[in-house]
Amino acid sequence: MTDTHCPYCALQCAMSITGGKVSPREFPTNRGGLCQKGWTAAELLTSPARLTTPLVRRDGELRPATWDEALDVVADGLRRLRAEHGPDAVGVFGGGGLTNEKSYLLGKFARVALGTSQIDYNGRFCMSSAAAAGNRAFGLDRGMPFPVTDLDGAGAVLLVGGNPAETMPPFVQHLRGAELIVVDPRRTATAELATLHLQPAPGTDLALALGLLHVAVADGHLDEDYRRERTTGFDAAWRIAASWWPERVERVTGVPVADQRAAVRVLAEARGAYVLTGRGTEQHASGSDTVSAWINLALALGLPGREGSGYGCLTGQGNGQGGREHGQKADQLPGYRKIDDPLAREHVRKVWGVDELPGPGRSAYELLDALGQPGGPKALLVFGSNVVVSAPRAAHVADRLAALDLLVVADLVLSETAALADVVLPVTQWAEESGTMTNLEGRVLLRQRAVAPPEGVRSDLDVLHGLAVRLGQPAERFPTEPEVVFEELREASRGGPADYSGVSYERLRRGEALHWPVVVDSTPRLFLDRFAHPDGRARFVPVDHRGPAELPDAEYPLQATTGRVLRHYQSGAQTRLVRELAEAEPETYVEVHPDTATRAGLAEGQLSAVVSRRGRTVARVRCVPSMRLDVVFLPFHFPGEGRANLLTNPVLDPTSRMPEFKVCAVRLEPV
Repeated sequence: MTDTHCPYCALQCAMSITGGKVSPREFPTNRGGLCQKGWTAAELLTSPARLTTPLVRRDGELRPATWDEALDVVADGLRRLRAEHGPDAVGVFGGGGLTNEKSYLLGKFARVALGTSQIDYNGRFCMSSAAAAGNRAFGLDRGMPFPVTDLDGAGAVLLVGGNPAETMPPFVQHLRGAELIVVDPRRTATAELATLHLQPAPGTDLALALGLLHVAVADGHLDEDYRRERTTGFDAAWRIAASWWPERVERVTGVPVADQRAAVRVLAEARGAYVLTGRGTEQHASGSDTVSAWINLALALGLPGREGSGYGCLTGQGNGQGGREHGQKADQLPGYRKIDDPLAREHVRKVWGVDELPGPGRSAYELLDALGQPGGPKALLVFGSNVVVSAPRAAHVADRLAALDLLVVADLVLSETAALADVVLPVTQWAEESGTMTNLEGRVLLRQRAVAPPEGVRSDLDVLHGLAVRLGQPAERFPTEPEVVFEELREASRGGPADYSGVSYERLRRGEALHWPVVVDSTPRLFLDRFAHPDGRARFVPVDHRGPAELPDAEYPLQATTGRVLRHYQSGAQTRLVRELAEAEPETYVEVHPDTATRAGLAEGQLSAVVSRRGRTVARVRCVPSMRLDVVFLPFHFPGEGRANLLTNPVLDPTSRMPEFKVCAVRLEPV
């Protein structure tokens, strides 16, 4: 029996593997629970869809090759393109499911072995807006700056744009003792559990947050002592919120005035209260400002940095937190250092033993959009991501991949992106390798190898080592043992905001709870004494509502929003291979109000085309009476013509560079 953690979401439920079977184990986050995805996770270990041989495209078809042949093709192509066009001719795209060791070595490989600035990852599509808002407000981004178990004692929780009852079901047990207020355009499984469901139009969360701040001040709930002693910038934020009186907010969002006042009253009068945000409020062209508005509300009520209260963000991907801390993000170096900080660059340069480092590169969608374009990368290496399904304006992204001179994908199955590649490299998965993950509460966890990988499969660390050596790097600069990589990561992160220098495999094997920063001791609760800004105060950030980038009109009268469902995860490349999950949720669908379906000439179970200005998705109609009349919902886990992201708008948040996944104008047509 080997103790490990689930391969899916950032709750990182604890489990054991015995004889290829999964069983849950007691742990603070999941308390012996697993969701359907976790229970069936072991099926992937023996899936006939596993890749076990490298593939190289010859005469238009992917054909088996030896590892030496495949790596030689990649290295020769990279050398040629760098010689002809410079180091930025090669891009690297990572993933929020990669271990800390892989994330770290991928960033090092890009900047040292390739010398490119063109690296980013799919976490840009996940938590970048919350990270930007957290850094602005608190001076530090750790999604949840307190242990999950602190929520057990809450009197009230405001959950904005999250549906954990489907996306991380064991999390819900921590909310059972609280009055739950859910903000979501849909009547989700989580909203069904709520005391109060606020159902705004998509893209109007910021207006709602401004209105709740207005109510908090106007109804006498502002914590004046906290505001004066622990924050700065309130007056500028209030000048904007003052104009968002409840009746105006109701006109813009559709949320009744009485519900606005009730939500604030519940939070203000609870014995302990939390504000939690998720992807629904972040994945907008104004996502950073929207999260800032919810943080402003939490600050006005005196919640962050107090035991028994607080603000936190629900991280999505398994290593969504750690994945952005150690260098696979375009603007960051290990330890959550900024890549344009001279002191940070000097520290990392010395650890890596190199003379120069490239500067910041393009963000995720901008990187994908530039592929094959003049001045853009001619080659792309993809690790742990399936952008053909997960990126916005997905058909355009597929076209950009097709324009490359060289596309290399490392994956455990032939994902939709891997199927387009020139070289496919079969790599190990969660239970076949050891490595660390950082969960949604900033706790570093050790996933231990439980089973041997199939013959012919190598780890991502082996792949990076093999390519680096072929590109002329010293072999010792790119270790293949996870623990050796982690020891270097400790030094590279030392002194940074996300300081892992006190974390070790030895301490993790002993079961110590280590929440970063860890120099010597763990820091489970941040900000109790001071925030991370130089003056120790949190910042109110003045923000105003500007609405979706694309509004409905006569041609596209509805608003589409996207999200996850219980049985699938991310692009679905893994969960669609699990028989139980695929049978339960075999195809994409569109949730629509029955009256809206009737007006479009559609009925329950019929196929519908959902059409936006960027593309057309075919989905089966599900009539849901609780849906808003002006909104439709599609899950984003499915491939081909069922891709929800054929519709979505790639317009970007100016701060976080997050695309606007959560709202676009569409129409419905019978098929």
